[in-house]
Amino acid sequence: MKIFSAVMDALSTAGLMAWQILWPLILGFTLSGVIQAVVRRERVTAYLSDDSPRALGWATGLGAASSSCSYASVAIARSLFRKGANFTAAMAFEIASTNLVLELGIILWLLMGWQFTLAEFVGGPLMILFVALGFRFWMRGKVVEAAREQADRGVAGSMEGHAAMDMSVSKEGSFRQRLFSSEGLTSVSQYFVMDWASVIRDIAIGLLVAGAFAAWVPTSWLQSFFLDGHGVLATLWGPIVGPLLAMVSFVCSVGNVPLAAVLWNGGISFGGVVSFLFADLIIVPIILIYRKYYGTRAALRITGIFYLAMVAAGYVVELVFTPLGLVPEERNATVVSSSISWNYTTWLNLVFLTLAAALLVRFVRTGGVPMLKMMGGSPDEGEGGHDHTSQSHSSHDHSSHETASDEASR
Repeated sequence: MKIFSAVMDALSTAGLMAWQILWPLILGFTLSGVIQAVVRRERVTAYLSDDSPRALGWATGLGAASSSCSYASVAIARSLFRKGANFTAAMAFEIASTNLVLELGIILWLLMGWQFTLAEFVGGPLMILFVALGFRFWMRGKVVEAAREQADRGVAGSMEGHAAMDMSVSKEGSFRQRLFSSEGLTSVSQYFVMDWASVIRDIAIGLLVAGAFAAWVPTSWLQSFFLDGHGVLATLWGPIVGPLLAMVSFVCSVGNVPLAAVLWNGGISFGGVVSFLFADLIIVPIILIYRKYYGTRAALRITGIFYLAMVAAGYVVELVFTPLGLVPEERNATVVSSSISWNYTTWLNLVFLTLAAALLVRFVRTGGVPMLKMMGGSPDEGEGGHDHTSQSHSSHDHSSHETASDEASR
């Protein structure tokens, strides 16, 4: 009975967490869908042709506008690399598309406070800068040549079909005209549903892991592990151990925010939270995908450079935010409410669930369901002009979209 009670406590906590973050998730994915639908990804590879500051800036901006799950972002980066993009710029795109996106910022603000959202958007570009420097020294010459040779083999990873889809609006006109056209609304619904489908597993795993942590692991144990109260030692230890915890938790994308809140309440340093959040790109399953994509040698270097960049970004954020008084003094992240009641969260959930239902209905009515079956797909399905979204758009909007890989090759 004790085991059953413990399991139910963890599931109850996870369920209450899900209820707490439901409306901001829907809002975040809707806004992300609007951006992806209207902002075209044409000539992506041309913008990422080298590792200059300008190219890295484009990679960061385009990545932030191309919100996707960690697995899809890794697949998109490989696709860009195969099309001729610079390896460093492709990695910058990958980092931005998972760590500098709207839904992540909204959830961080709600659960942990605006300081953590600010830290994420300050630390993200810092991590990209550190990765670029690391690649200058340790990812060049024969290592990159071997990585490109392996990438060109097209070994399947995960979410290849989702990564290949480009559902943005093709018609001309102003932002408003394109967004509120029939094609624009369909495109938003497609990005909304497809992005949800790609991350729902990660969100569920993240909530379950966070629920288990909150219900089973005593706060005093976490405080001891994170050296809470030991000043400089805690500051040094947090960014080192944060990514390691993320690696073995198998949680990525937005799903790691509830666990980050639990760790913050448990005593991990401010910089440790930042480095933990960035580590969705070096969890064990993704490291194995790097090995498939680029070979063992490159995968190890990518993992090592990413880890060092995450640690460094965590340190810099802590060092900058602390003297400015931007590190919260209280460890009171809203991990979970005591129960579901008729408060603002419930009302907002009902409003945004209605919005989600409307987008889902449009997705189904415009022939989007077959797209879900293509999410796994093959990294080469987008080659030769194949359009994953042509069926739905030709039937209802009389327009077609090319895949991201086709556009990147222009």
